[in-house]
Amino acid sequence: MIKSLGPNTTLFLGMISVIIFCFANPGWSAPAYGTRMPEKGKLAAGLQTYIVSERDLADPNDAMHSRQEFVLLSYGVLDWLSLDLKGGVGNIYESRLSADDITYPTFLGGGYGFRVKFFDDGKTRAVAGFQHISIHPYSVSVDNGKKTKAVLDDWQFSALISHDIGKLTPYAGFKLSRMDEIRWVDTERNRIKSEYGVGVIAGTDIVLTKRVWLNLETQWVDSVAYAASVNYKF
Repeated sequence: MIKSLGPNTTLFLGMISVIIFCFANPGWSAPAYGTRMPEKGKLAAGLQTYIVSERDLADPNDAMHSRQEFVLLSYGVLDWLSLDLKGGVGNIYESRLSADDITYPTFLGGGYGFRVKFFDDGKTRAVAGFQHISIHPYSVSVDNGKKTKAVLDDWQFSALISHDIGKLTPYAGFKLSRMDEIRWVDTERNRIKSEYGVGVIAGTDIVLTKRVWLNLETQWVDSVAYAASVNYKF
C-alpha cells in the first residue's frame, strides 16, 4: 500500500475531483461506507438508514424512491481490504406520469461489497470500493387488478479521499453507478434501467467513543440521497 503522496500528485487528484464534480453526468447508488475500515481479522457492525429521494429511470415518465434499513457487518480480510455485508428491509415508491403512483410495501433487502485502501499516512486516506444492494418489497395489485412486483437493483464503484480533523473524518469522492428497477406485471418481466453516470459523494465519520462512530453521507446534483449509520468496532 502506498504510504505517501507528493504535492504534485495531491494537486492532480484534487483537480480531477473538481473536473468530475463540475462536468460529469451524475449517477446515484448505494452508500460508500466512508474510509474507516476494520483492521485485519477485526469486525465492525452497525445500523444504517438509507433514503433515495428520486432516482430518475431511463423511461422519462418514471422515477424511483426508496427507504432502506440495514444491519451492517464489515470484516478486515487484510489491513487494506475489507468485506462489507448488509441485511435488512426496504421499500420502493414508483412515481409515474402516465398512471397512478405505486408503493411497494417494505420487505427484505440486502447487499455486499468490498473496499480497498490504497493510501494511508495516519491522517489522510484514499479508499476505492464496490457496493451492491438488492431490495425485494411485497408485490401489489394495480391497474385493474394486475399483479405488479418490483426489485431494486443498485450497484456502484466508488473512490474516496478523507482527512482526520480531530474527531471528524470528512471525505469526498466520486462513483460510477447504476440503479435499475426490475418490474413484473403479471408474468411479464422488464428491466427499467437508469443511465450510467459519475456521481458525487460527500460525508463524514464522527468519533463518539473509542469504539463507536457515526457515519453521515449525502449524494446530490441530479438526485438526492442520504445515509446515516451508527457503528461499533469489535
